[in-house]
Amino acid sequence: MKLLRFLFIGILFGIVMTKSEAVSWFRIQEMFRFQSFHMYGIIGVTVVLGTIMHWMIKRSQMKNIDGELIAFSDKPKTYTASILGGTIFGLGWAMTGACPGPMYTLFGHGYWVMLAVIGSALLGALSYGALRSKLPH
Repeated sequence: MKLLRFLFIGILFGIVMTKSEAVSWFRIQEMFRFQSFHMYGIIGVTVVLGTIMHWMIKRSQMKNIDGELIAFSDKPKTYTASILGGTIFGLGWAMTGACPGPMYTLFGHGYWVMLAVIGSALLGALSYGALRSKLPH
């Protein structure tokens, strides 16, 4: 019952993704071809909202679902990891037409082919976990 609110947040997220057309393969292709500002606008809004929420979490001493204080730690800046990870993420996004949020939303819309995309994303995450100690951070 405690996790039920996250199901509702996920459903709301799917509705917002659908209504904003962020799940549209055509909108994503327009973005990668620099033909439309639509997706850049959505991404820009999420960056601004994420920054505000990050600041609010730090300022209000919020706790996670287990009641533990949410703590942020400073990490050394390494651009190699960001460039490598961003390139892999971007290639996957361009090839499938979906980043992690729309993957589940599209599956919820009945596009069964997204199971292959979700499976590939999970395999990539597991591979990263197994190779994490050998990768640049």
